[in-house]
Formats: sequence, structure tokens, C-alpha cells
Amino acid sequence: MLKLQARPEPSRVWTYASPLLALMITVLIGTLMFAALGKDPVKGLQMFFWLPIQSGYAWGELLVKATPLLIIALGLAVCFRSNVWNIGAEGQYIIGAIFAAGVALLAEPGTGAWIVVPILLAGVLGGTLWAGMTALLRDRFHANEILVSLMLVYVAVHLLSYLVGGPWKDPMGFNFPQSKTFDAVTRIPRLFSGSRVSIGVFFALLGVVGLWIFLFRTRAGFSLQVGGLAPAAARYAGFSSRKALWTALLISGGAAGLAGALEVAGPIGQLTTYVPAGYGFAAIIVAYVGRLHPVGMVLSALLMSMFYIGGELAQSRLGLTKSLTGVFQGLLLFSLLACDTLVNYRLVLQKNRSK
Repeated sequence: MLKLQARPEPSRVWTYASPLLALMITVLIGTLMFAALGKDPVKGLQMFFWLPIQSGYAWGELLVKATPLLIIALGLAVCFRSNVWNIGAEGQYIIGAIFAAGVALLAEPGTGAWIVVPILLAGVLGGTLWAGMTALLRDRFHANEILVSLMLVYVAVHLLSYLVGGPWKDPMGFNFPQSKTFDAVTRIPRLFSGSRVSIGVFFALLGVVGLWIFLFRTRAGFSLQVGGLAPAAARYAGFSSRKALWTALLISGGAAGLAGALEVAGPIGQLTTYVPAGYGFAAIIVAYVGRLHPVGMVLSALLMSMFYIGGELAQSRLGLTKSLTGVFQGLLLFSLLACDTLVNYRLVLQKNRSK
């Protein structure tokens, strides 16, 4: 019979092979799921793994969804490497979108393109302030940051609903809960005509480079990681746990707020109740599938974007529910958690001993 045997040290091979095995398991279970639903498994898998990359336009849509996922995941990686569990990036994303929308709605006919900068800065500020509430409650009152950050998501959702259904509601919007469409001057510049890809892609790539330098080439990044791996050693070395807490949460919140600003002033173009797209929660999976490494998270963000687009295609072309996106995301996460067992344990064949 097979038995798990502890490894003397974590396997470097399985550290990187585990996500690949988890993806294979996800594909296998997805195939069985499509067959059980009476759909052609080949067509079903094409919706998720081929159609999102079959053309230049498809790649553009893939990048549109991957951009906020990657930006949020980069911020979350700082938290998770610091052993700070920010589960409320979705709320910080929403508040960033609200702050950005507030600036965008101030635009007048004579406003110049310079307003894009304050819009993005407002998004960063909003996300930072929302994450700062979690840091404050954890620092001053020792509140659990998991629960606080998660509960603040629902506060942000209700605040959004209040604004688009009340003070910021478009009087010409046929009673829909949404703000007026932002003026063209406030929209995030796009890279190509006929494509929704914006300069947000550059922010995401700059974030990848910046996070790599911060984590692996600066003393501040080193101190955060030491504090996450060995808090006692960090205190002995003189690293401040309070500073690590605030730094990690503020960076994470600012990144989520920036993603919200790019989204609301980019592809969406107005503030609506559809702003919460689950990016803040999906980015947690992106961060862990990418092994909390900047380069790895680029690949996992693209993969997660394929799941989003695949869910939409499965709904429109196969008549299936859009919730398949969440099903595939969940399958990937649980498969990864299971496969990660092989990082610290190996499977060995144990012979039955007869008496």
C-alpha cells in the first residue's frame, strides 16, 4: 500500500511541478464534469483553453482580465510572504474603484487628459486607506486580519450599492443602479485601436519587476520575508513586526485600489454594481498558483483569465451557467493544495508484512 513519508527537506522539483499537476487534475475533472452535464468535453475544454488565445483580439481580452488579477496578486504576495493574511483585497479593489470614480465624475468639458493621473492616485489612496483600517485594528486591538479584511469587503459592497443607487445615480440611466458614463477624457488610454487593452498592462509589468527587486534585492523586502518565516528571528535581528504589518497591508491595499481604478476608468467606464467581479478573491489563487513569485504570477494570472473568459463562453455557446468559472478556480485551488503535499512528503510503497 502507498504511504506518505516525510522528506528530509522540501522538494524543489515538486515546488514547481505541483501547479502543473494540479492543472492536469483540473482538466481531467473538468472533462468528466462536461460529460456528466451532457456536453461535448472537447468543446467544453476549448471554451476554457483554446478560444481565449486563438486570435489577437482574444489575447487582448485575456490581458484585460489578467491585468487586475496580476496587480492585486502582486500586492497579496507581499502580505502572504510576510505572514499577513489579507483576504479582503476585493473590498480594497471596490473602494479604489469608488475613489477613482469620484474623481472621474468631477471632470468637466474643459478638463484635460491630466485628470487620468489623479484618478489612478485616488484609486491607490482608496485601497490603501481601506487596508489601513485592517492594519490599525490588528496593530492596536490585535484583531484577526483575516476576519477584519473579509468583513470589510461586505461594507465596501454596500457602500458601492448606496452610492450608485443614491447620490451618484445617473438620472438618465433608466433607474439602473449606476453612475453616469465617464467623460472620454477620464478614460484610461488604450494601447491599440479596436482593443480594450489599456496602459494598465504596463503598470502590471512594472509591478512584476518592482516586486522582484523589492523582495529579493532590498533589505525591506528581506525583513518582511524573514518576519513571515521566522518571527522570533526577525525580532532578534531588530526587524519591526509592526512596520512589516503596515507595509504589507498598505502595499497590498494600494495595489488592489489601483486595479479598481484601472477597471472602473477603463473597460467599464462607469461605476456600477457589477464592479465587484471577484478579482480580489481570484487573485489569492493567482498568488498561490504562481508560488508568490512575480514571474510565476504572470502565468497564473493568464490561466485564471482563461477561466473567466471560458465561463462566459460556456454560458453563451453551450448554455451552461457562468458559475463554471468559479468551479474551475475552486478545482485548481483544491488540486493545488492536495498536490502540495508532495512538496514535503513522498509516496512510498509499503509492503504488507504477513504474520
